[in-house]
Amino acid sequence: MTDDTPVLEVEGLVKHYRGRAGTGTVRAVNGVDLSIGRGEILGLVGESGSGKSTIGRCVARLTAPTAGRVRLLGQDISAMSRRELRPLRRDVHVVFQDAYSSLNPRTKIGDIVAGPLRQHREGDVRERRGRAAEMLERVGLPARTATRYPHELSGGQRQRVALARALVMRPRLVVADEPVSALDVSVQASILNLLLDLRSDLGFSCLFITHDLSVVEFVGDRIAVMYLGGIVETATRQELFAHPQHPYTQALLSAAPVPDPREGRAGRRVVLRGDLPSQTSRVPGCAFHTRCPVAVDRCRTDAPVLTGITAPDHLVSCHLVTPEAGGPDITQGGNGLVHHTS
Repeated sequence: MTDDTPVLEVEGLVKHYRGRAGTGTVRAVNGVDLSIGRGEILGLVGESGSGKSTIGRCVARLTAPTAGRVRLLGQDISAMSRRELRPLRRDVHVVFQDAYSSLNPRTKIGDIVAGPLRQHREGDVRERRGRAAEMLERVGLPARTATRYPHELSGGQRQRVALARALVMRPRLVVADEPVSALDVSVQASILNLLLDLRSDLGFSCLFITHDLSVVEFVGDRIAVMYLGGIVETATRQELFAHPQHPYTQALLSAAPVPDPREGRAGRRVVLRGDLPSQTSRVPGCAFHTRCPVAVDRCRTDAPVLTGITAPDHLVSCHLVTPEAGGPDITQGGNGLVHHTS
């Protein structure tokens, strides 16, 4: 692996699940491409059911992809066996949304954090305990926390334990799947600041999965917006929030709350009609055309390709985005929308 090799590369990732009898195939992810560089945090954002967590599970090989390639540190792990994956497991770890359900209630915190060290046969018992205590202190918990059980800790403390367990092996990639959505806002801020501090100290990369735009705006270096199993837009944090191009991205940003209601966001709030289409049926053309207020005939028949059109590294999957005019501004008006003034 060279210095410029991405930590993670995903090419044409597809994941389908067999539904119950008579319900058809669930098309969770449909041909996703993304990459994460060294020390970079990529925020993956979208509605519930868009396929974000499925991508995270495929990246960590908690589930095998149906098609496509996942390269970790330059190695294709898509079709590796469990035996072949074992040496690479140390380089990718997951932080789950519900810390309490991901921690064994009958195991002491110290043993939970030292679990990955034990699995990979790192050091002896004394060394593992020492490294676990050190990592607990790095995430803001006293070393004596090692003797306690998960039910004795608060939600924020449990998430710190989950973070310590994920980082104790010094992985190259952390998959954080909605790690702060179950926490109070004040606790969320402390966990996010901790994540950024640890990223600076340890240099790991992160796939940060969330539905909360305010969270991804705070932690993400780049942001990928997902809709119905596909990426519709990706850009740097500053570029995406300043110049959203895809109609779906614009709708998400218009609905995001702002700290000071008197300031609001530019334009008007947009509420899209309808819900995500069923994942068991293939939507012809653009997946978003059933809810898009500016869709044209071409959108209903031809699927757009994620293409760089506007700024460098700003990719958009929309027929209506052009180099000259950018994307349509649906916050200023359009058919099929409900508008609310700021």
